[in-house]
Amino acid sequence: MKPYYQDESVTIYHGDAWSWQIGGLADAVVSDPPYGMAWDNRVSIGPNGKGRTGTRASRYGETIIGDDRPFDPSPWLAVPQVILWGSNHFAQRLPVGTILVWIKRYDDAFGSYLSDAEVGWEKGGHGVYLFRETGYKGNEPRFHPTQKPISLMRWCVGRTTGTVLDPFTGSGTTLVAAKSLGRRAIGIEIEERYCEIAANRCRQEVLGLVG
Repeated sequence: MKPYYQDESVTIYHGDAWSWQIGGLADAVVSDPPYGMAWDNRVSIGPNGKGRTGTRASRYGETIIGDDRPFDPSPWLAVPQVILWGSNHFAQRLPVGTILVWIKRYDDAFGSYLSDAEVGWEKGGHGVYLFRETGYKGNEPRFHPTQKPISLMRWCVGRTTGTVLDPFTGSGTTLVAAKSLGRRAIGIEIEERYCEIAANRCRQEVLGLVG
């Protein structure tokens, strides 16, 4: 398949990752896949989404392709190194491994709005490791409803070696993180609008414009 975008570090393909033969494509999978929770951002701002009347999350009603069915991690588990976010939504389908926790809320805001943290699973090991990033929403442009901060994905990529694959690329944060670390990365994204965003972000990384 012809790449949608390619430079010296990153290759992006527009397509459905479920139809790909992943074996041998990369040394590591680092991804924030659709969790299978039918998330549509239909929450109001406030404690557990029950805030002031008429106050809505910025992407209210926006859905994610593939999130309307349970996520099956099995196609990716054969890759030597794997990190998958949202693992609490499909934990029963994962073997024992390392738990990663992203603390995303300031301490004094714990319990004020949906989750205080997010959970990821890393292939192998038994430990639990924390990463704190609470100021990303004010520091990074938001292109995708479930976009992760670049610092978080740099941490994840840094826990792996070799070429990184993100089969659910979204706006390309994993690719930007890998490129900033001097690593090769491959992204697959089903929505062309996000392929374009990811490609533009990777072009900006060439110029040093992406934090």
